[in-house]
Amino acid sequence: MALKFKTREAVTHIAPYVLGKTLADLQKEHGLSKIRKLSENENIYGCSPNVKKWFKEQDGDLFLYPDGAAIELSNKVAAFLGVEKEKLVFGNGSDEVIRLLTRAYMSCGDEAVMADVTFPRYQTNVFLEGGSPVIVPLVDGTHDLKAMARAVTPKTKLIFVCNPNNPTGTIVGKKELLAFLVSIPSHILVVVDEAYMEYVTTDDYLETLPLLSQFDNLIVLRTFSKIYGLAGLRVGFGVMNEEIAEQLRKVKDVFNVNMIAQRSAVIALEDQSFIRECTHKNQVGREYLEKEFHRLGVSYFPSQANFIMVDTGLNGDHVSSELVKRGIVVRSGTLLGYPTTVRVTIGTEEDNRLFVFSLEQILNAKGGE
Repeated sequence: MALKFKTREAVTHIAPYVLGKTLADLQKEHGLSKIRKLSENENIYGCSPNVKKWFKEQDGDLFLYPDGAAIELSNKVAAFLGVEKEKLVFGNGSDEVIRLLTRAYMSCGDEAVMADVTFPRYQTNVFLEGGSPVIVPLVDGTHDLKAMARAVTPKTKLIFVCNPNNPTGTIVGKKELLAFLVSIPSHILVVVDEAYMEYVTTDDYLETLPLLSQFDNLIVLRTFSKIYGLAGLRVGFGVMNEEIAEQLRKVKDVFNVNMIAQRSAVIALEDQSFIRECTHKNQVGREYLEKEFHRLGVSYFPSQANFIMVDTGLNGDHVSSELVKRGIVVRSGTLLGYPTTVRVTIGTEEDNRLFVFSLEQILNAKGGE
């Protein structure tokens, strides 16, 4: 399509993020009394009850600008994680921290190494700064760290490792990730995105925060959008070398995290019993789905997140469309690089059983054709 108003060249390489229909629209379209949204990796148990209680009680000084330095939140997170607050940079979701990194460190012609398939905002933000994404295929749904290390060139500025990976839910093991960090030249920034780390239950997961003193080029991303259940408020952060943090503060919006989000994150962080409960429920749900997938004879990527990508052997768009008719919204894998899969958020026991029941119906119907 010819554009009347020409954009920057970098924008022409970017496809708009595909947003689905609203739940209300889907309910009306299919005549459903209830619909379960298992498509966006949200915490289906919501947020801490303490946050909800605060929302009811606070009157708020909404005419005031928020604290641009997020001092209270910085102090809480620093104490909780055992890091210096100067190492923290907060954003409107960890998405913004990714954008700040590319804004501060990517120039036209620079390269950033990342997996294919992984969180798409890495590639988008690299493109926006005129950089070139260097895409390294996954192996069995997992980052191929050796191949990513080989993809490094003199033009490489950033490397992104999503661990657990979105959309496959897989992790890279302790030894592999540590060896990878050692192998990367110290002037190249390595971003380890740990948005789903609170859901991890395996012992083979590398604790990255203690490595910040060993690797000045390491950046760890975390978020309050997933297990903390604050996706609608948009607050995430990065932990990094103080020099890098200072450069990111130069290019961020002054009031980028609103006051409601900041205070909610503080309250959510204090309720670790809720987080432990969510981790346990998610593990139980994950194990149930894995057992049922084995029974149905369908394969899946071994997930350590709050979602599973399952290969139904059928077109992912078809399966997701049939599931919507039964009141379940999942994400088709056709746009994620895995056309015969769907990605399903691990839900409540009722959600998970309905999903399995509905998926079995769809598989049996196809087999009977």
